[in-house]
Amino acid sequence: MSTENSNKTAAFWENYRSAVLKLSIPEARAEWYVKWAQRFALSAPGALKSRNASHVNAFLDNLSAQTSVEGWQVAQASEALRILYQDVLKVSWAQQWHSEGRPVQEESGPPDSEEKQPSFRDQANWGEINALHKPLFDRLRTEIRMRHYSIRTERAYEHWIRRFIGFHDLKSPKELTPDSVKEYLEYLAEVREISASTQNQALNALVFLYEQILHEPLGSIGDFTKAKRPQRLPVVLSREEVDSLLENLTGVKAIMAGLLYGSGLRLMECLRLRVKDVDFALQQIVVRDGKGQKDRITVLPKRYEQQIKEHLEAVKVQHEKDLAEGFGEVYLWPSLARKYPNAAKEWGWQYVFPAERLSADPRAKKIRRHHLHESILQSAVKEAAIKAGLTKQVSVHVLRHSFATHLLESNYDIRTVQELLGHEDVSTTMIYTHVLNRPGLVVKSPLDK
Repeated sequence: MSTENSNKTAAFWENYRSAVLKLSIPEARAEWYVKWAQRFALSAPGALKSRNASHVNAFLDNLSAQTSVEGWQVAQASEALRILYQDVLKVSWAQQWHSEGRPVQEESGPPDSEEKQPSFRDQANWGEINALHKPLFDRLRTEIRMRHYSIRTERAYEHWIRRFIGFHDLKSPKELTPDSVKEYLEYLAEVREISASTQNQALNALVFLYEQILHEPLGSIGDFTKAKRPQRLPVVLSREEVDSLLENLTGVKAIMAGLLYGSGLRLMECLRLRVKDVDFALQQIVVRDGKGQKDRITVLPKRYEQQIKEHLEAVKVQHEKDLAEGFGEVYLWPSLARKYPNAAKEWGWQYVFPAERLSADPRAKKIRRHHLHESILQSAVKEAAIKAGLTKQVSVHVLRHSFATHLLESNYDIRTVQELLGHEDVSTTMIYTHVLNRPGLVVKSPLDK
């Protein structure tokens, strides 16, 4: 490739990346949009502009057939290609392509080859589903927002309900029966081979649909094939491995990772932390609206106290600048925002770890400074693990596992650890006793005697 062509290609992808960022998509996620679009570009010969909806659908079907690719990744790739063809290349056939759907495929006679990429029944045209069942999805969003469920839950429920409708040939859920739900759940387990947690999420979405939207409770759908839940012990780092990992992180990422380990926070609990909930005087963190919408108190590690204070000074400067420019508002629960209309701009309610850029709230459409995107810390921790030479499968959640295990190793009561972790049932906490070096009794290998 000549230097001139290389420069043109680089400029094209930079222009595409800019188009993605203009849609208020976080920078870390925008990089994945670029990767999906580039992967599509390499999937077939010929210029991008010469391709059509059938090429896009074949590419997405191929992704769906790969067991290593999750459904949300297929949806993300689809959205990346929609932006490519609708907003950047501006081709005519893409103008009817709805967000979160597939492009409308033109009737163009028989395919060039008898061979087809494998396709799944629940990967229907989401744009068509949205159009056919718009009142249903409008009611769904209303009910979810009235209950103050997160936007992640809202998107997940929409996703599974669309796929359920697509599986049953676009029929209205009102026409379907509990047996239809059972059939879909078994399909997910047997054909799509999804994990048990993913199947359970699909079931929760459908139960919510029938109970809260259609007011037709499913009742008992009987026994159905359940996805296998692997019996795995949590990955736990030694204290030396944790130190090595944290030493390979810097700045705000080091502070966040330190809180995951030092306070036992979940990733989103850390990202959603508000200034007012960090109590330096009592050396504690108040976790608001954690898993199961429950509050709890956990420890604030002394080691990070000064770093957090210095970090908050910089965050406050940024917040005051936002206020001066007419912004400075943060997301609050709707009922709280109505009761305290000025609270969203107050310092105490700001995120401890705010995003670098302002963005549009996907629900309220207001310009706000959201918290950092989770992928920023996820990527940093994985890179730090590689630099530290760790051979274990390290993720951000491993730091929380290590917090629990190391407390039990230090002979803290399991009920205390349960409270700090926010587990509803002590049996969930008990799993960490299985990875202790000294489970219950001091046990030595016979070789060491």
